[in-house]
This record gives sequence, structure tokens and C-alpha cells, in this order.
Amino acid sequence: MAHILSYPKLTAVLCVLFGLTAVTIAVSRVDLGILNIWIAIFIASIKGTFVLLFFMHLKYESRLLKMTFIGTVVCLAILIGFIFWDVSFR
Repeated sequence: MAHILSYPKLTAVLCVLFGLTAVTIAVSRVDLGILNIWIAIFIASIKGTFVLLFFMHLKYESRLLKMTFIGTVVCLAILIGFIFWDVSFR
């Protein structure tokens, strides 16, 4: 069975994911106050997007599936926002 992506491209994406993991570790060692969690969530969402787009081939799927993914991410962002809002006013 032929792969949609070449192995060098998949290796490059894997290296990007390793790099983002290193950035996450580096940022976790710096005290940025409340921004630490936001930066960690942002980097994790970028890494998750890379995994979905390239390793799970979402980049080559239909428009409906892409819009479903974007809608899911928006709903997740709203729910996380509500959690942060609730915790901040306790």
C-alpha cells in the first residue's frame, strides 16, 4: 500500500513535534505566572494539529471532515474558557 506522504516529510513532521516538545519543556522551567498554562495549551494544540493533519491524514480528507474538526476545536476552546473563567472567580 502506498503512503500519501513520503517518509522524509513524515520524518520532518516528527522532528517538528520533538522540537515543540522541547519548547514545552523549556517554557515549563520559566516562571511566567498565569501564562504558563496558556502557552502549554497553545503548544499542545499545535502539536495535536500536526498529528491530525499529517499522521492521521486529515490534510487530505474532504471539506466536511475538516470543518467538523474545526468545529470540535472551537467547542473545546469554549469549554476550556468556561473552566478557566469558573476557576478564576472562586
